[in-house]
Amino acid sequence: MESLTKGLRWRKTSLKPIQITKRGLETTITNGINGGSINHDYDSVNNQYMTTSGEEQPLSPAARLFHEPNFNVYVIAIIGSKNPINPCIIYEKLPHTLLKHHRFSSLQVVDDKNGGTMKWVPTDVNLDNHIIIPTIPQTLDSPDKFLEDYVYNLSKTSIDSSKPMWDLHLLNLKTSDAEAVGIFRIHHSLGDGTSLMSLLLACTRQISNPDAVPTIPTNKNSGWFSYYSSRSGSGDPWWRRWFMMVCMGFWLVWNTLVDVAYFMATALFLKDTETPLKAPAGAEFTPRRFVYRTVSLDDMKLVKNAMNLTINDVALGVTQAGLSRYLDRRYGQKGATSTAKKNNLPRKKIRLRSTLLINLRPSSGIQALADMMEKNTEAKWGNWIGYVLLPFTIGIRDDPIDYVREAKATIDRKKHSLEALYTFSISELVLKFFGIKAASSLSHKIITHTTLCFSNLVGPLEEIGFYGHGMEFIAPSSYGQPHGLMINFQSYVNKMTIVLSVDESTIPDPHKLLDDLEDSLKLIKEAVYAKGLVKEESMPQAAFA
Repeated sequence: MESLTKGLRWRKTSLKPIQITKRGLETTITNGINGGSINHDYDSVNNQYMTTSGEEQPLSPAARLFHEPNFNVYVIAIIGSKNPINPCIIYEKLPHTLLKHHRFSSLQVVDDKNGGTMKWVPTDVNLDNHIIIPTIPQTLDSPDKFLEDYVYNLSKTSIDSSKPMWDLHLLNLKTSDAEAVGIFRIHHSLGDGTSLMSLLLACTRQISNPDAVPTIPTNKNSGWFSYYSSRSGSGDPWWRRWFMMVCMGFWLVWNTLVDVAYFMATALFLKDTETPLKAPAGAEFTPRRFVYRTVSLDDMKLVKNAMNLTINDVALGVTQAGLSRYLDRRYGQKGATSTAKKNNLPRKKIRLRSTLLINLRPSSGIQALADMMEKNTEAKWGNWIGYVLLPFTIGIRDDPIDYVREAKATIDRKKHSLEALYTFSISELVLKFFGIKAASSLSHKIITHTTLCFSNLVGPLEEIGFYGHGMEFIAPSSYGQPHGLMINFQSYVNKMTIVLSVDESTIPDPHKLLDDLEDSLKLIKEAVYAKGLVKEESMPQAAFA
């Protein structure tokens, strides 16, 4: 991917850190965990953190896109803490980490003198305007429901553009999953979801080694020719290697042509089947209900190892199975047992696709971002957004393993295509010749003509702490997108958190969809055992829970 995008690097220069100083720092904090107040006096005059250097930069086309009325998207990251949150520490640490990032310390300003373009302008940062500590009732019937409603109400609001467009909500609320909860809300113009999560993780450290950043596993065999490369060098004759290279090249070109044609047809007229999962027009303006469920990552690894898959294959297979079960119930009667031949799904094949927004820019990595904040080094940042349309196979299968087999075939097919690169180029051409309104319209049509958004993010291998607060789970998602359903998988140590962001008028029972996803993983795991694909004594203990 990096070699294919070298010619695009000029579009965005490396990001330089903002230097932040504090004037007259005198801090007096009265921390009332159960609804108390917090007072700060960082500056005796205006109570602000001051930026002392930093250059203005234009917003990238992708950042400008997220300011269009029909594409005003916010990233949400719900973080569970193992211990009560100390606001004093958050106030102390943020200026030395997150605020060193240019976009978290800059306004997005319209430059009327330059044709109405937008630019990043460094500004004074008042943390009292960004850290929100709500008053929590002393007695609650359901803390989990309180948290769910809090984030739901948060999705009804936006962030004032007169300040850097992010905030952090600290809730010392004990739920069934954590002792306290922090909620980051970040406008999508600040970066793509993967980059923003990497930046947040760069602010954390390993519990066992407080000086070390988290370890994130990487896919060593990524790329379009990974399948062939993993088999090359095995002593095959030269003519066989050349023949395979020609075949793979032809496969790559053909798949790309088909995918680009499919993308153009979707932008013009090709829509997904109208199902109970497809949101009506205007869903981007409705609030979202966020629900999440943590399952065993070891169970997913068990299926992965038994069938020679990837975690992404398993996540997609579980999602296909869960969506099929959910739609079967929505279409049919309660209590009915469905099979491949007898179920409630429509006889006509359902077209159901996910829109994946892929950042083509090579990632800087967590260590580079941590060095930027700590050592004032440079780190690459910016959005080169391409689209990938991922089809889901909907149907009831008598053998649950069929779901992951179908998912693997779909992902293998997408790996051998330059769809994201060419859809990015098409979007850039539309932006260049027709402007931001046309580019926004193109993106909106692609998303409204598909059904959902799906992602799978890889998290740390070891337990980490955010400014000394041990993390229990990470649940990222977003709101403001036209889709009525967004599904995120986020791994962390030996856990996998499944996060749903739903439009309640489309999916009124998101917890049942979570049940279907969790039950699907269990059925797939049981099927792996039943077929003798794995030996019990070689499996992790969590696989038998």
